[in-house]
Amino acid sequence: MIEDILDSAKGPSSAEFDMILERAGRIEGLSLEDSARLLSIDDEGMLQRLTRKAGEIKERVFGRRIVLFAPLYLSNYCTNNCLYCGFRRGNDDAYRKALTVEEVVGEAKLLEAMGFKRVLLVSGEDSTASDLGYIIGAVESIYRETGMRIVHVNVPPMDVGSFRRLKKSGVGVYQCFQETYHRPTYESVHPSGRKRDYDYRAGAMYRAVEAGFEDVGIGALLGLYDYRFDCLATIAHSRQLYERYGAHAHTISVPRLRPAPGAELAGAPFAVDDSDFKKVVAVYRLAVPSAGVVVSTRESRGIREEVVHGGGSQISAASSTIPGGYAGPSGDGPNPEMKVGVEQFKTDDNRSLKEVLTSILKTGLVPSLCTACYRVGRTGESFTEMALSSKMGRFCKANSILTLQEYILDCDNMNGLRELGMKAIEKVLDEIGEPDFRREVAERLKEIRSGKRDVYL
Repeated sequence: MIEDILDSAKGPSSAEFDMILERAGRIEGLSLEDSARLLSIDDEGMLQRLTRKAGEIKERVFGRRIVLFAPLYLSNYCTNNCLYCGFRRGNDDAYRKALTVEEVVGEAKLLEAMGFKRVLLVSGEDSTASDLGYIIGAVESIYRETGMRIVHVNVPPMDVGSFRRLKKSGVGVYQCFQETYHRPTYESVHPSGRKRDYDYRAGAMYRAVEAGFEDVGIGALLGLYDYRFDCLATIAHSRQLYERYGAHAHTISVPRLRPAPGAELAGAPFAVDDSDFKKVVAVYRLAVPSAGVVVSTRESRGIREEVVHGGGSQISAASSTIPGGYAGPSGDGPNPEMKVGVEQFKTDDNRSLKEVLTSILKTGLVPSLCTACYRVGRTGESFTEMALSSKMGRFCKANSILTLQEYILDCDNMNGLRELGMKAIEKVLDEIGEPDFRREVAERLKEIRSGKRDVYL
């Protein structure tokens, strides 16, 4: 089906392009056919209009806020042999490491000290090093021993019963990437290991939702195959989740293939240039407007600063893809002699959280460390409905400035962010059109300034 759509897709005429953008403006998503035509654009003027429209839709759905998070790698032991990954079993030069639960808590505390309130746990696929009990123990210990407010996971697919146990530990989003939806390519880059089973991995989200996960995150690794195919397949995956459960994918990530130590693939078989990358981000936003479009530190500072204005709504910062990387030498942590494991892939944007927050503010956007939705029930079908009806933005705006105020008071250390942040807070507050809601937000800001923490709407 997707091949047929792509075979017939042509770059739209000016009039057709206008009609597609008009349909996108309804915030109802786009068909695969419309999405394919947008992905066929090669005119620079159209691309600029496309990214502007994606930025407008993102602001109508979520406001100007950009959500920040950090990954925390538990283990790089893996039984798979993915040709693009530093964790692959065949990487004989890799130093393997699985953090103890105490080390996991230590890493989470370091991220908390930076100012993060949400963390994404990531693990290689080897049950002898990171089985379900270990992952649950890590989640529960982070909640019990740190101030992290929400824990998400990107861990191997599992059966419904195991997903149910994982959800009960308090996990917010379950994230898993299909890598590529093109079956022949999938099989060629996954020569051995459990991950070679395309169908088991493709079914992970349905099992997760059936087990109680209302929010799931999907994505394709751009560069393994034709980006247009994988972009359309990802959109189709989200639509199928919506048709079955009433909720689109909560997040759609846009990882682009990066070098990895010990990987078999020296480069991307289907390289995606910056222009096409920006196009993918924009099309995801227009096709699935309720999704958080996630751009990681795989990308450069420059491209990340562009795409947050062109549809991107969530970014990682200060990231390490190494188990123990925050405490050890890669993170300039307290244990410079600590031996850390091999990294999964090379990152490009290595700025600190403060630097990223400052950059976001300078461009007129508002950084957000919010975790409210997962804790008040704005999840799954409810989240999707509120986002598509433009009701989510009022909460996003309010919670972004509440968390920014808390960060300024607790973590700024007079690095120049304070003045920018306070101006952004006052501007957002002034923009809230509902008088009663504005007063409520102002009261919550006063509570934070008087010492109260974890204040949200």
